[in-house]
Amino acid sequence: MLAQYGERYRHYMNTTGMFFPQSIEKMFSFMQPIVPQGAMKYPALCVLIVTLVIGTGFILRAVTLHSLYFESKDNISLVSLLPEDNKLDAVALESILKTQGQGTLTMLDTRKNYLGYLMPGDYVMQGMIANTGENFHLFKQHHTVMMITEWVLHPFQHLRSSPTFHMAKMHGVDPETARRHHCPLGINDPALDCKTCPYRRVILDEVSNETGGKLTGKGLLSFGTTRMPVAFVDINTKTGELVNAQKVAAATAWADVPTPAI
Repeated sequence: MLAQYGERYRHYMNTTGMFFPQSIEKMFSFMQPIVPQGAMKYPALCVLIVTLVIGTGFILRAVTLHSLYFESKDNISLVSLLPEDNKLDAVALESILKTQGQGTLTMLDTRKNYLGYLMPGDYVMQGMIANTGENFHLFKQHHTVMMITEWVLHPFQHLRSSPTFHMAKMHGVDPETARRHHCPLGINDPALDCKTCPYRRVILDEVSNETGGKLTGKGLLSFGTTRMPVAFVDINTKTGELVNAQKVAAATAWADVPTPAI
């Protein structure tokens, strides 16, 4: 380009950022000493950007794993999707192990490793972990645009509320009544406040690795492991009662559509 356009292009180069506006690129001027000049400058910049992006991903992954709280016993570990539910992990885990010991949870094998995700029964994104029913096949709903709009306007609230809650809110219906009537656990108790609901759902994934060794806690989310949905159970975290247990297929609600490696 310099050979063809000469000084005009050199002026363009000097006044235009290479990847971002110059005002942003100036913030990274401290990196100039480590970038070679001459013909190797541009390949080096590309490699540096890729390294920074991938490196940042690994750092964020490590920070996330470090911040997670795991409750582990025997061959099962639980992690709460909502931080305020960490205190409920121990009760839920004891309920699962007690029921397993009684021979009720036949879908679980004491010789295998399991990771359980503890969440509200109507947690909106559970379909990305396992296929727990059509309520969480969000891509099949006819109100997708409305729900996406709601999620954009309230990017964090939707994680703590059900699809029913958001749709009722948009259509002017009492959200609490709608949420109770469409509770996937089938608990339609007028005296029950959904905000203090004691019921939680635990989706259990069978976790395996190449060595076949025992895995617990953060090790269940390490590299080289395979997590496969097995079952979900619904538990009253106040009484420890297991109110529902159901085996699920080894797939998410999105079938073969790629989803995050949760």
